[in-house]
Amino acid sequence: MDSGGRIILPPEMALRYGFLPGTEIFIEEFLDGIRLRLPVTHLTRVYVEPTNRCNLGCRTCMRNEWTEPLGEMDEATFARILEGLRKFSPVPEVFFGGFGEPLAHPRILEMVSAVKETGGAVELITNGTLLNREMSEKLIAAGLDMLWVSLDGAKPESYADIRLGAALPEVIANLSAFRDACHLAPPPRPRLGIVFVAMKRNIADLPAVLDLGGHVGAQNFLVTHLLPYTAEMRDEILYSRALGDSVFGASLDLPKFDLNEETREPFYQILRSGKNIASAGGRLGEINNLCPFVEKGATAVCWDGKVSPCLPLLHGNKNYLEGRERVSSPYAVGNIREKDLWSLWNEPEYLALRRRVKIFDFSPCYICGGCSLSEGNLEDCFGNSFPVCGGCLWAQGVIRCP
Repeated sequence: MDSGGRIILPPEMALRYGFLPGTEIFIEEFLDGIRLRLPVTHLTRVYVEPTNRCNLGCRTCMRNEWTEPLGEMDEATFARILEGLRKFSPVPEVFFGGFGEPLAHPRILEMVSAVKETGGAVELITNGTLLNREMSEKLIAAGLDMLWVSLDGAKPESYADIRLGAALPEVIANLSAFRDACHLAPPPRPRLGIVFVAMKRNIADLPAVLDLGGHVGAQNFLVTHLLPYTAEMRDEILYSRALGDSVFGASLDLPKFDLNEETREPFYQILRSGKNIASAGGRLGEINNLCPFVEKGATAVCWDGKVSPCLPLLHGNKNYLEGRERVSSPYAVGNIREKDLWSLWNEPEYLALRRRVKIFDFSPCYICGGCSLSEGNLEDCFGNSFPVCGGCLWAQGVIRCP
């Protein structure tokens, strides 16, 4: 810190996080320190949906209830994305995923390779059914940095119960082939991550899924919750109390301690006590009312070129919040076919939306549900206009994306 009270960062760090001269930076106090949050002008990640088609019919998917057209990104639209990426410094990383199966796109290998040539990192998520040995070798050769695989069960019957149309032994064989192909490839090699959607019908499988992932070489694991898109799945959620317990209660600071037969039941009762709990310096309540997409400097591009602030706003859908039916309308800031990514990211209206989400002045629809406004995302009781995020479970740390 200089004599004028200004923090001096190494130039490479300032560039990586977008802390440039004249940039508005959000500073947040927490426990015993402060946090510098990314400026709203800094783009670090672009979610690209190559297609919204999929070869499976999973119970958990948004696609069970929507009426939107199916399609895949054409060459011209993807070329516009590449053109825009090159205007940013540093080049944002690209995550291929959305509400379809990226490996079902006929040009996905070319797309991965083209992004890698821009200098940015590349990640991709798949259900694993199309990940044969040949596909694995070609993804590695294309320069993929991270592969995420959705794995929601550890037994063939429990896996098939959720991911209809897929077979667990086939997916495990594909993951083993990917692991072996990585071992034979020269460095740098892609990392493997496992995503598990937790619900009542499969939560008992989670320890075995972790073991399976370790066996096939997974280095990262992400557990997220279910957002029910159908009435059938409403009773499968595991977070009904979690939405309010860590927000309004008195604070409770816990140290690290063993979780065993002596501590398991008391610890469970503590979690159900309604306290705002901190453990070893991290407070559970701190993750509430923070948009993970805005915080990480992300944007999302639909297969047809529409650009949205986040994955949840990419497509319209019906879902259930605490058992109540809710309609989420899609929201786009523009289309990549008409305006390049740099211009859309810096649109005044889009910048204003990201600033608004940073301070998160949104109503608590996720636990209230006391009026008809909570049945959608068009407006809220605080006077905010579309899109509103009061009922967003991503902002409450309940639903998570890689």
